[in-house]
Amino acid sequence: MTHKASLPYQTRRLLEATDAAALPMTYQQLAEALGLTPPRTIQRVAQALEMLMREDAERGRAFIAALVVSRRDGLPAQGFFELAVSLERFPADPAQHTEAYRLEFERALDERRRADE
Repeated sequence: MTHKASLPYQTRRLLEATDAAALPMTYQQLAEALGLTPPRTIQRVAQALEMLMREDAERGRAFIAALVVSRRDGLPAQGFFELAVSLERFPADPAQHTEAYRLEFERALDERRRADE
């Protein structure tokens, strides 16, 4: 179980509590919301999100990490897709990744909504 003071735990709590209208948020927005300061803020966020992806895959949940995207293209970073493939949640074909991501994003939002009911 993830310790309450850990960055992955704080990241999950923050993503669960963020207003749906503010999602997806960028890696930078997440780093700032978590109060992280340089150096390596985005790297630390990415590592926390990867830990959450592993937890979610283990528990059969949607990837809460799908709620975080790059400011450049509005999609998660390449590491998200690589890990999703290695966890056997996304197809290996990169041409299918954008659609798989969009479905995962909706699934993550749906799980948040159900948890709030």
